[in-house]
Amino acid sequence: MNRISGKTARPAGEPDNAQDGGMPAAPLDQYRRKLQSEEINALPMVRYEGEVRLVRSEGELEEALDLLGREELLGFDTETRPSFRKGRVNQPALIQLAAADRIFLLQLAFVPFGAGMAALLSDERILKAGVGIRDDMRELGKLYPFEGAGIVDLGNLARSLKLPTQGLRNMAANLLGLRISKGSRCSNWSLSELSSRQIAYAATDAWIGRELYLKMRELGLLPS
Repeated sequence: MNRISGKTARPAGEPDNAQDGGMPAAPLDQYRRKLQSEEINALPMVRYEGEVRLVRSEGELEEALDLLGREELLGFDTETRPSFRKGRVNQPALIQLAAADRIFLLQLAFVPFGAGMAALLSDERILKAGVGIRDDMRELGKLYPFEGAGIVDLGNLARSLKLPTQGLRNMAANLLGLRISKGSRCSNWSLSELSSRQIAYAATDAWIGRELYLKMRELGLLPS
């Protein structure tokens, strides 16, 4: 399996190649073709290879929030233990936040969602990029009321551009030419000790969200 470093993304403050007026700097036609399953399966499989920090104590949370608060752009995702009962939805168990040089995995069984995390997600100066991010924010808001800000839902953005792929994995294939694993999606995220596969999966999802934002900015696809 091919692996690429999670530390190669261009910082959010650097200029992109978008044309004036927010017009795309590259034609969209090549991204408007829906990739077939066999094409996606032929792409190189990647996972995040940089530093991953598990946050399981108040001290670790304080340090994480301090470091994350200095970022301009964060990849964002959450994981929830799947429910196999009709009408039952479990609470989020994990928050993944991708900074420029490391990933933080916040295990909510040890550090419950509260004022500190809510303040970070409400800070409009820090962009949070991901797919289905508003749904994630809404579920977190049931744990501690807050209004998310600086939110960039990449799936909604792809939909507005009439791109045929709006899910994280398909967007990674279409825009980045990469394949990411789906293997741990339905695993038990409420476990006190996450497996190495779960950690790699969760970190990769947040990292890819950040990379997709940077790629869409490079292509001039972000609203001005």
